[in-house]
Amino acid sequence: MDRILAAEVFVATVEQGSITAAATALNMSRSMASRYLSEMESWAGNRLLHRSTRKISLTSTGEDVLSDCRQLLAIANNLPDQHTTEDLPPKGNLRISCSQFLAQSILPTILQRFLRDYPHICIDIHISNDAVNLVEQRIDLAIRITNALDPNLIARPLGKCSSVLCATSSYLESAGVPQTPQQLIDHNCLTYSYFGNSLWHFHDQQSDNQQSSEMTVPVSGNLSANESMTLMESTLLGMGISHQPKFVATPYLQSGQLQQVLVDYTLEQMNISGIYQSRKNQPRPLRLLLDHLVEEFAVLDL
Repeated sequence: MDRILAAEVFVATVEQGSITAAATALNMSRSMASRYLSEMESWAGNRLLHRSTRKISLTSTGEDVLSDCRQLLAIANNLPDQHTTEDLPPKGNLRISCSQFLAQSILPTILQRFLRDYPHICIDIHISNDAVNLVEQRIDLAIRITNALDPNLIARPLGKCSSVLCATSSYLESAGVPQTPQQLIDHNCLTYSYFGNSLWHFHDQQSDNQQSSEMTVPVSGNLSANESMTLMESTLLGMGISHQPKFVATPYLQSGQLQQVLVDYTLEQMNISGIYQSRKNQPRPLRLLLDHLVEEFAVLDL
């Protein structure tokens, strides 16, 4: 039964002097009021009221419970109404976990617009690619780019991230230019260790439209990292071929510092997901940020 309503019945019975009067004041039947009082005594483990034909009086336990009930009702009455809080400017602190790539290349512009619209919200960015314990590390939102998300996690799809293969002209002149994904087996591929098996997935853009051509190639090399920015710097030094977010690689491709490899093949798109603790009673700042991220990622050319 509703403990707050039971507390209201108990307090009203004491103040009105009878169960009947309390039931009338609370617009409920006498039998229902009696049930709430019985539950209150069951919860307290003792009798709360002395009843006679003319009046009721509190037991010693009832005096203690009456004080507790009045405090409970005072707290309940002071809780802000949802409609009232929705009318107020949103405020609060949010702690976000994300990769260096997102923190450096994408989030600043997105968060600039968000914080401009909601100046009373504060955001703390925690840079990490590792799985985080949201509760222990006080993370409100973890943004991850992966197609291997744990299905037990509570997550919201935010967008998609396209990738390209790239290398310097000096590396390709030395090692040769691969013409098919299978030829990557003979190349030094700088791999992203978070992907686990170092498998690169391709779609052939030149394949017959009637039948999709997909392939998976196991690759390896003498350097791996769990952060794409590290792999990008190594690629720029001519150390090998790397799998890069298109958003990051495009300026280097346009300047000629890097060359795209296997332009006739499309790499598998990666999912961008927001991971959080619970769908219930979601803080308003977090709900607003998730909506904002979905809108922003939808228009970015990732």
